[in-house]
Amino acid sequence: MLKKSKKISVIAQNKNLSIQFSLGGFSFCISNSDTKEIIVFTEYFFEKELDSPQLLLQKIITIFGDDKDLQQEFTSIFAVHQNNLSTLVPNEYFDRSNLDAYLKYTIKTLTTDFITYDSLETINASTVYIPYVNINNYLFQNFGEFEFKHHSSILIDKLLIFSKGNAESQFYINVASNQLDIVVCKQDSLIFYNSFSYTTKEDFIYYILFTAEQLQMNPNEFQLTFIGNINKESELYTITYNYIRNICFFKPILNFFTDSEEFLNHSNFILVS
Repeated sequence: MLKKSKKISVIAQNKNLSIQFSLGGFSFCISNSDTKEIIVFTEYFFEKELDSPQLLLQKIITIFGDDKDLQQEFTSIFAVHQNNLSTLVPNEYFDRSNLDAYLKYTIKTLTTDFITYDSLETINASTVYIPYVNINNYLFQNFGEFEFKHHSSILIDKLLIFSKGNAESQFYINVASNQLDIVVCKQDSLIFYNSFSYTTKEDFIYYILFTAEQLQMNPNEFQLTFIGNINKESELYTITYNYIRNICFFKPILNFFTDSEEFLNHSNFILVS
């Protein structure tokens, strides 16, 4: 595993732990419970995409056993499940007693799958998803009660806040290992959200252009904003630049990664921004 970390010299008695995990990696953020100031951020990249949640659990157990920053008491723990096993449902069509019905047409589900949901009150919708139950069980057994959400719920909520008051449609792309989330919003309204798996740069640009076409957004006119694991040297950036005229990277209000040689300011938006 490749590990990157940033720490600041602050003493805090009470600390919160936020973690985010996917089949491609694991990251965590430790903050001061009283001031909300970030103290530690660490990210682990796996050598390759893992094949199962069972292998992910093994990685996480190893990380918790080896990383001394995780071997302390925390006031609260918050977990973010990152996967594409989700769908967004308007509340007018939402029935929490029938969650499997929302996933069965787009995701292969099993009768044993645990399905849950997050409420997105700002847009009157719910994220229905399959969490990594084995990871939740491990966290509960070792830390007790904790909160968890799907990464898309946090992503949408945060981007709606940042786009509020902007009269132009905002086209955001959150880039992760083999996965991209596309969020399009205007002022405080969500226009579009979807998550796609990609293998090649051609897959990547296809989903972007297809979404733009479906929304009748001109690639020569709209502003595309990148978030996450991407930089100007990336082949993903290069191919996007060949088709989209206006590209920028997200500029967070809280620049914890400023002057960091390990992290870019627009990376790890979900845990840090």
